[in-house]
Amino acid sequence: MEDYILQVKDLKKYFPIGGGTFTKPKGYVKAVDGVTFNLARGTTMGLVGESGCGKTTTGRTILRLSGEKTGGEVLFNGHEVYDYSPKEMRSMRTKMQIIFQDPFSSLSPRLPISEIIGEAVKEHNLVPMSEYNDYLDEVMDNCGLQPFQKDRYPHEFSGGQRQRICIARALALKPEFIVCDEPVSALDVSIQAQIINLLRDLQEKYGFTYLFISHDLSVVEHISDQIGVMYLGNLVEYGKTEDVFAHPLHPYTEALFSAIPVPDPTVKMNRIVLEGSIPSPANPPAGCKFHTRCRKCMEICKHEAPVQKEIEPGHYVVCHLFDDVPEVKKEAPAAAE
Repeated sequence: MEDYILQVKDLKKYFPIGGGTFTKPKGYVKAVDGVTFNLARGTTMGLVGESGCGKTTTGRTILRLSGEKTGGEVLFNGHEVYDYSPKEMRSMRTKMQIIFQDPFSSLSPRLPISEIIGEAVKEHNLVPMSEYNDYLDEVMDNCGLQPFQKDRYPHEFSGGQRQRICIARALALKPEFIVCDEPVSALDVSIQAQIINLLRDLQEKYGFTYLFISHDLSVVEHISDQIGVMYLGNLVEYGKTEDVFAHPLHPYTEALFSAIPVPDPTVKMNRIVLEGSIPSPANPPAGCKFHTRCRKCMEICKHEAPVQKEIEPGHYVVCHLFDDVPEVKKEAPAAAE
């Protein structure tokens, strides 16, 4: 059996609209509405989709940073994350970390980077104080920072260097799992490549597991072992990166991939343009949530929500177009002698 570090089953996270201490909310924003996937240890899963589809909320809910979940399960190393007491969750924080999207607003302007990177190391007593400075130098060196920069403040660094500080802060705790929330979206293309290569090198060296959230499909293809495509709080397609890119199954995935620019002026782009705007997560359409923009919409799509099906080994899709396609047959376990 494959060793899964993270198992997410039908995860839901709703935010109330209106209401107060003594009044009921008027409705709910269904930011994450039934997400299911497994993440193998030491691999990277890319999570892509339009702005507002629930990618960041999924990552924050997995790490228990958005309050209590509405429903579903989040199993980390086989244990439900939301069953931990506050004291147990405090020790779990060293194993689960996040790299935020904006490398400037996520760093305290009042602290030198030695304090930013080393604060949690001291708090959790990860290394003896006699080894603290050497450990800090090692972490900074791994992330492309120089020891003489310890006493500098975030405003004295460029955007790429600030993102390296954020990465160093996360890696200093020796985590097993890291949520990378669009860590390169605010950087120049050349700096993006450096940060992506840094993350891959550190993964090979320390065996980290990443959930990589991004808008850039070319970046996701480069770094990810598997990919999940989100639309309006749901995971509409999920599988190995090479399988999904070679033959996308869901109409929304096809539309996303058709927008990837090709660096060849002689190639004619067959762009699939989605009509309309993404519906409100507070009032999603009935049936399949994508049917209002889908060029392959059928009558059943307007009334009945599709279920996840495994069309190829490890390649899942949520679409009525594949209702008549048989699922991959699971091999029965060998009988004990």
